[in-house]
Amino acid sequence: MKSMKRKIKGTFLAGIAVIIPIGLTVYILIFMINLMDNLLKIIPHRFQPDELLPFHIPGLGVIFTLIMIFVIGLITKSYLGNKLVGLGEWFVHRIPFVRGVYQATKQLVDTIFSDKSQSFKKVVIVEYPRKGMYVIAFVTGEAKGEVQTKTAKKCINLFVPTTPNPTSGFYIMVPEDDVIRMDMTVEEAFKLVISGGIVAPTEQKGANFKLRKN
Repeated sequence: MKSMKRKIKGTFLAGIAVIIPIGLTVYILIFMINLMDNLLKIIPHRFQPDELLPFHIPGLGVIFTLIMIFVIGLITKSYLGNKLVGLGEWFVHRIPFVRGVYQATKQLVDTIFSDKSQSFKKVVIVEYPRKGMYVIAFVTGEAKGEVQTKTAKKCINLFVPTTPNPTSGFYIMVPEDDVIRMDMTVEEAFKLVISGGIVAPTEQKGANFKLRKN
């Protein structure tokens, strides 16, 4: 009887282990597709696909979004488009609250998508929130300006993600000498954080995983 209960429990847990990842993946994909499909509402009603076609085709919003981004990119790179963007930024900069939000967002996007950007490309561990405790962190850049001039050591900016939601976290500045660089990829680090340490990085042959100072 006990053996049968263990088998039933094992089978049930095996089913959960398969269903939860697949279910979450499907849910996120459907959410993103529906979100992009809602962008079709910016098209005049009579020209929307649901009005022109006899049936609804899910996912057209994804194609529309990609085309719209590409077209905006082409327009922006043209002389006239560049002038229009500059005019729009000039107007936004004169709106007090909106100006601050736009500048911060634009600077963040420019930094992340810059070819020279090192943001979220390096994984480290650092002692936080106290000595003897370690957390996974991502390098977002070097400390600059007043922050750097008023610190005794060269500091780097780190983003410490939370578990199980890595989109939230803490921004900390740490002396570069106190950071321990890791060999794992950013994807492996995210898996480790999201799973709460359950999914460990795959060990590579010949890799040295001992803690090593920068």
